[in-house]
Amino acid sequence: MTTSWAPTFLQLLKEDAETARAQDPAATSLSAVLLTYPGVHAVWHYRIAHAMWRRPALRLPARILSLVSRLLTGVEIHPGARIGRRLFIDHGMGVVIGATAEVGDDCLLFHGVTLGGRSMSPGKRHPTLGDRVMIGSGAKVLGPLWIGDDAKVGANAVVTRDVPNGAVAVGVPARNRTPSPDRTGAVVQDPSELIEYVI
Repeated sequence: MTTSWAPTFLQLLKEDAETARAQDPAATSLSAVLLTYPGVHAVWHYRIAHAMWRRPALRLPARILSLVSRLLTGVEIHPGARIGRRLFIDHGMGVVIGATAEVGDDCLLFHGVTLGGRSMSPGKRHPTLGDRVMIGSGAKVLGPLWIGDDAKVGANAVVTRDVPNGAVAVGVPARNRTPSPDRTGAVVQDPSELIEYVI
């Protein structure tokens, strides 16, 4: 997670909303994002809960806030997770981010994404995402693995191994591929489009 300056808490919240406005072509205005985007609300709730989680006496209230956020937004982010700047969760419903997950800056998660574990043992058991990672709808990224900077994970992929910087992981179980142009010659940007490679 690269951070050249330390933003204030309010600057982080504003940045989250502006990121959603910039990334989502369906966002008609900043006020629409502020009022109606559950992915943005979930990230805001997480930021408050995470600040509380860092104080042992406030861990139970942090978990309660996380539960309330899940009920309101359909997104479950454990307050112990570490999330960088400008995360955008598009649509949001069904996203789960585990307690030891780490998410870099400028990442994009679509609905139904799980950053989960494969064991119940203590210690690091959830994935680490680098910067500018995009994860497609319904993808499951499981275990203490690394998803490299600028990597993409295709829709409904199940990732159980590291993904190198700039690679595209598709399939069940996911296989790493280098990005290639689609039939029109443009490099595929939306990982939900990558599902055609495994059908």
